[in-house]
Amino acid sequence: MPAPARWYARPGARAWRCAPAPGDVRAFHSSLSGYAPTPLTELPALAEELCVGRVFVKDESWRLGLPAFKALGASWAVHRILAERAVDDAGRGGPLTLVAATDGNHGRAVARMAHRSGQLAHVFVPRGVHPGAVAAIAGEGARVTEVRGAYDDAVRLAAEAARGPDSVLVQDSGGPGYTRIPRWIVEGYSTLCAEVDEQVRTAGVATGPGLVVVPVGVGSLAQAVVTHYRSRAAPVPAPALLAVEPEAAPCVLESLTRGAPVSVTTRETPMAGLNCGTPSGTAWPHLRAGLDTAIAVTDADGARAAADLAALGVSSGPCGAAPLAGLRAALTGAGAGERRAALGLGPASAVVLLSTEGASANPHFGA
Repeated sequence: MPAPARWYARPGARAWRCAPAPGDVRAFHSSLSGYAPTPLTELPALAEELCVGRVFVKDESWRLGLPAFKALGASWAVHRILAERAVDDAGRGGPLTLVAATDGNHGRAVARMAHRSGQLAHVFVPRGVHPGAVAAIAGEGARVTEVRGAYDDAVRLAAEAARGPDSVLVQDSGGPGYTRIPRWIVEGYSTLCAEVDEQVRTAGVATGPGLVVVPVGVGSLAQAVVTHYRSRAAPVPAPALLAVEPEAAPCVLESLTRGAPVSVTTRETPMAGLNCGTPSGTAWPHLRAGLDTAIAVTDADGARAAADLAALGVSSGPCGAAPLAGLRAALTGAGAGERRAALGLGPASAVVLLSTEGASANPHFGA
């Protein structure tokens, strides 16, 4: 297998600390109809292949009735938005229009939460998103605007539309003047991490994983993972964190390499949910300080990973399979020993892969 084209490592990331996520997020999710922890599936065949102790996959193929993890962030953010509005206008206003840009899963989650709470949704979708994913968003009752440009163009147009009366932007990418709602979305993802903690302990890994591998678009899930694992006090060991992006859209990897957030020109990729050209401004400080490593993977490697996970009984879409593709790229080929050392992995290490979507969420591979 050829060496990965792009790799970043930052020594000392495991020593960085930040404030934790709020403690009431998990209780909120537990109160929702249909909530249940998603499975953490152990795959011994992958552990043997990659010469580590144990490999687990967090299977987000069914979360609160949707085929991806995004419902966690959207539900918490919409809850907070409506709670504030109830205080501000004493319930006298009509329905809000929740506006979002999406590569698929986030927009569908916002549309679902809008419908569940009696609100409206308007979702902007960039080019390259599978027609099935677009139809699924519309099927949630949302108004869908398809954009000819890339994801960053959809974000810009969504922000403009949200300036209208009784509209609010529900976006996971933050920047100057727009930080509260992206922060709430990231807080919502903390439930996923809390579940992993419990499930890994139940599986007999008392000290937690040695490595967590997370797919990255604008970096909001990665921000949640960094927050979770870098807000712990010693002596709990801090795991290494590996971010994985498509070679077609390596905005976080490029930013980490340069030491400052930058935008990149993206190309179409089956990993549509990761096809983002600019890191979230609110996520960037956590990514820069708390990520140990980052890597970019090819579409072919992602397709192989999705097929292999399916053969092992895990339904994973293109974005969800990216962590396996990234782990393979890091631990095999020329320079693998150096990369394995940067991750601190040994033959007894436990690894958690965050498979963020099921195959039905964005059916590019095999479609």
